[in-house]
Amino acid sequence: MTLLVTVFAAIVATVKWYKDAPKGEMKLGILCWMYWGASIMWLVDAVFEYAELKAEYFTPAPADMLNDLFLGLSVVALGLIIWLVRLLVADPRGVVRGALFQRKA
Repeated sequence: MTLLVTVFAAIVATVKWYKDAPKGEMKLGILCWMYWGASIMWLVDAVFEYAELKAEYFTPAPADMLNDLFLGLSVVALGLIIWLVRLLVADPRGVVRGALFQRKA
């Protein structure tokens, strides 16, 4: 389930990045790399888990599936938080800088 969640997040981020590719203001490439990296990590985990469990791998307990779903959503949320902090620090449109240094009349 973690693999599924992160692959979907990676696909969505990649489509959005590709759509906005010439501009690249929002630094979506970083988000794509994080999600694809997490997807590869979960894929390797799934391969090793399958090698260990064989056919049992395809019949997980509902509690395990729920835990994996929460873990996958947590990874996606953490990726979004890291990307958002990076975006706010880079401030490509100058919004944060303008709000901090705005002079009041």
